[in-house]
Amino acid sequence: MLKQYSYAGLTATDIEQLVARNTDATHTIQDTVSQIINDVRQRGDQSLQEFALKFDKVKLEKLYLEREDIEALAATITRDQQRALEIAFQNIHKFHSSQLRKERVVETMPGVACWREVRPIEKVGLYIPGGSAVLPSTLLMLGVPARIAGCKEIVVCSPPQHTGKINGFVAYCLQLLKIEKIYLVGGAQAIAAMAYGTKSVPKVDKIFGPGNQFVTKAKSMIQSMVNVSIDMPAGPSEVLVVADHTAQPAFVAADLLAQAEHGPDSQAVLVATSATIIKQVNAELKKQLEVLPRAEIATMAIQNSYAVEVADLHEALDFSNQYAPEHLILETDEWKNLLPRITNAGSVFLGHLTPESAGDYASGTNHTLPTSGYARSYSGVSVDSFVKKITFQHISPDGLRHIGSTVETLAELEGLHAHKNAISIRK
Repeated sequence: MLKQYSYAGLTATDIEQLVARNTDATHTIQDTVSQIINDVRQRGDQSLQEFALKFDKVKLEKLYLEREDIEALAATITRDQQRALEIAFQNIHKFHSSQLRKERVVETMPGVACWREVRPIEKVGLYIPGGSAVLPSTLLMLGVPARIAGCKEIVVCSPPQHTGKINGFVAYCLQLLKIEKIYLVGGAQAIAAMAYGTKSVPKVDKIFGPGNQFVTKAKSMIQSMVNVSIDMPAGPSEVLVVADHTAQPAFVAADLLAQAEHGPDSQAVLVATSATIIKQVNAELKKQLEVLPRAEIATMAIQNSYAVEVADLHEALDFSNQYAPEHLILETDEWKNLLPRITNAGSVFLGHLTPESAGDYASGTNHTLPTSGYARSYSGVSVDSFVKKITFQHISPDGLRHIGSTVETLAELEGLHAHKNAISIRK
C-alpha cells in the first residue's frame, strides 16, 4: 500500500525528491519523442499510419472520420448516456461562459485612452487521450471553451479504437460541439501532426489537452521547435488528499483510487494528521482494490504513490504547496479556514462530499490542469486559454499635449532619438 513518511523527519532535500515526479533523467522519453516528431515532420501521413499500426494495432486507410461516420457512432449510445453528456456539456458551458468579460476603456491622462479587446485564437488543436480509457469528458472540457471563445477552426485528434474508429461517447460530444471531423491520431505523433501539419491533419496555432509522459514531453518540446504554443504541461494525472480526524477513510481511499486508475504513471498522495488515518486508508485501499475493474493499473499507480504524516493542517498545506498538485482535495471540516493558505494547486475540492470525480465530469470547472508541479506557475484551461487580449490606444490632440514631453524625455535619456522624433514631428 502507500509508503509512509513523517514530515517532521524529512529534510529539504527529502521533500524536493518526494515532490519531483515524471522526471526523465536518462532522456529516454525525450529521445523517443524526438524521433517521433522528426518522423512525422518528414513523412507526414505515412508516418501517422505506421504509428497507428505500431501503437494502436490498427491499419487505417484514412486518418479521419467525417460527419456521417460521427452521426452513426453517436447513435449507438443510449438516451441515458446522451443525457449525462448533455448535462455535463451544459454545466461546463454555464461555468465557462461567465469568463468572457469586456474590459472598460481607461483614460490614463486626459486625451490618452487605452483598452484591451479579446480575439479568439483562430486555429486550435485538441488532443483527446484514448489509451486504456477513452475520455469524452476531455473533449467537452476543451471543446466548450474553444466554442465560447469563438475559435474559427477546431482540430480534434484522438487515437483510433481497435475498430479503426472512435466510440459513440466521443462521437456524441462532437455533435454537441458541432465539430464534423475527427483525426484518428494519438500519442506524441498527434502533437507533432498538429504542430507541423500533414496532408490530412491541419497545422494549428495552439495545442491543448492532457496525456501520458510522451504526450506531455511532445508538447513541451514542440513549442521550442515550431511556431506553435501549448496550454500547459498536463499529464500524467495526480491528486493530493489532505485528511484529518474528521475524514472518512473510505472516502479518502476512493478519491486516491479514482486518480490511480487513470494509469500506472499517475500519482495519489495522502497527507494526514495522524498515522492512524494512514493505516485506516491503507486498509480501505486494499478492500476497494479487490473489486475495482482497473485494479492492476490502480495498484501500479499506488505503488508509485505515498502518504505523509503531518502534525496539523497547517503543516499539511505547507507540504501541499511544495508539491503543487493538479488536484487538491481537503477532506476536513476545517476547509474554509485553509483556503487562504492554498497558493499552488490546479483545482481544489472542498469538504467530504466533493470528490475530484465531480470536477472531472460535470460540476462545470475544467479538468485540464497543470501537473508535475507546474501549478506553481500555470492555471488550468479556461476560455482565456483560447483567446488573445490585444491592447489598443488612441491619443487626441489634447492627449498629445499632455503626454508628448514625457515620451520625448524618456526617449532622449535612452538615446533613441527616432522615438523622440515620432512625438516631436506631431507636435
